[in-house]
Amino acid sequence: MASAAAVRQSWDVTHQPDRHRLLCPTPDCPGNGVLGDIVVHSRHERRFKCRRCGRTFAASSGTPFYRLHHPPELMILVLALLAHGCPVQAIVFAYGLHEDTVRVWLERGGQQAQRVQEHLVQSGRVDEVHVQADELWVRLRRGRVWQALALAVSSRVWLAGQISVTRDQALIDRLVQQTRASLAHGRVLVCVDGLASYVSAFQQAFWERTQALGAGLWRLTLPRRFLLGQVIKQRRGRKLASVTRRAVIGTIEQITARLQAPGTGAHIHTASIERVNSTFRCSWAQLARRSRSLADQEATLVAGMYLVGTVYNLCREHASLRVEHPDDGRRWHQQTPAMAAGLTDHRWSVAELLWWRPPGPFTLPRQ
Repeated sequence: MASAAAVRQSWDVTHQPDRHRLLCPTPDCPGNGVLGDIVVHSRHERRFKCRRCGRTFAASSGTPFYRLHHPPELMILVLALLAHGCPVQAIVFAYGLHEDTVRVWLERGGQQAQRVQEHLVQSGRVDEVHVQADELWVRLRRGRVWQALALAVSSRVWLAGQISVTRDQALIDRLVQQTRASLAHGRVLVCVDGLASYVSAFQQAFWERTQALGAGLWRLTLPRRFLLGQVIKQRRGRKLASVTRRAVIGTIEQITARLQAPGTGAHIHTASIERVNSTFRCSWAQLARRSRSLADQEATLVAGMYLVGTVYNLCREHASLRVEHPDDGRRWHQQTPAMAAGLTDHRWSVAELLWWRPPGPFTLPRQ
């Protein structure tokens, strides 16, 4: 087994940022935005220096590890456990950490995950033909909130998520706007439940200008191949009484043909997003229906949602996405949802997710 010093050295070599790809974080630096002006200031303290303004900054600047008083390995391990369903109380007991420390690390990890999600997914790069959206309710220590999620069915990429106290039009509008920002085009099939808010939200988000009518007026139409279907479920008590499938935009025949082309179903359904709802509940202890690890506030749920969602997209391989080996049909290549969508070419580790830096100059946290 390698010594602790050897492991630490390997860690530093692997995750030490390349100075040739760094930009000075000082807003008023005269060389801001110019590569090649960063030099190593101290290898022992892991600091860099800008030759233009003379300011030094830590190698961990712009990451959740900035001014961390514990080893980065411990924070990575804690966040990986949180993203796989481990309760906070178990982490506190096992590693001797304070509950507030775990909460702060979760907030930092959630903010980092949100930056990764916005850069990789919510930047109009997902080429998808089938989208599903749904909501689930989450208990808090006092009351409950609604969490709405959207999914790209073919690649299983989690596209967007929003949390609100009320299940209203504003919640659905924000979710659909995030979903539209993630898609490369509007020629998609959308399958949702019977909530009427989805119809108006998707229509407003996918309108396109087609003809100028003069005086700043435009003719707005939906994309030619945009389809919308709903699954309306009637329940009697806790039992499912009936299921009605209807085409809101397009026809049943068009929707069925669109589903069968990529092999994502034979009729209108929301099974894929409901499966992701279950994955989120299993992967985030505070989403469990009956749990002693309930969250105190919405901000905690938002951080956990982004952490679990990005780990699901980038770090976890999906069994239904595996592909045959090109040379040996008996072997398989495992894929993450992000790999299936063409957003990355490899499976990320949780460490790579947390050490990722956005392109361009970053902002140092306040003192």
